[in-house]
Amino acid sequence: MTRCLDCGSPRTADQCPSCGLTSRAAELVYRRRLVSRTAIFLVGSLAFPYVSQIYPPLDLDLMLVFFGLLFFLALTIAVILENRARRHKEIEVLKRVYSGFIPLPWILAATLFVNGRLDSQKNLAYYPTTVESKFNMKGIVRGSRRLLVHSWRPGQHVERLAVDADDFDRFQDGDTTVVAVEPGALGIPWYYGIYRR
Repeated sequence: MTRCLDCGSPRTADQCPSCGLTSRAAELVYRRRLVSRTAIFLVGSLAFPYVSQIYPPLDLDLMLVFFGLLFFLALTIAVILENRARRHKEIEVLKRVYSGFIPLPWILAATLFVNGRLDSQKNLAYYPTTVESKFNMKGIVRGSRRLLVHSWRPGQHVERLAVDADDFDRFQDGDTTVVAVEPGALGIPWYYGIYRR
């Protein structure tokens, strides 16, 4: 006994008793739905890095590594689902796992947006520090510019601050600076700005 690829109901014959689709028709319907769900996931995957540049959390690099692993895992499951659906194999468990991945980029992007947008500027904290070095990674869309500064947090050696092109060009190694940090409306501290001391 196998399950219908579209509705997941148990099926003993070629035609599903619940939705009425044959195995070939159910495969086509499911593969179309998989493409649309993957498109929703990919649009959310573009929204997360964009929002993370507007309200960058202090641990942005760690969040981006986590997000990269999530992205890779979700697309791997999508490819496995597509291959299994094409061969009319059982996909019900993987289908449910993949459905759980679809809203995650949207949830992460919304969390960072709400954390920064609802935060009050009255809570700004200023930390004196020194620029250690700079890092510029060219990108197809936007690229990544980081200033590495001495950390003010216990247990951290450096802070990697995501900056725009103006701040990246304005500061040099050894410059004394002040970093403004917001505590975040949801408790995720984020980098507000960097200024000369």
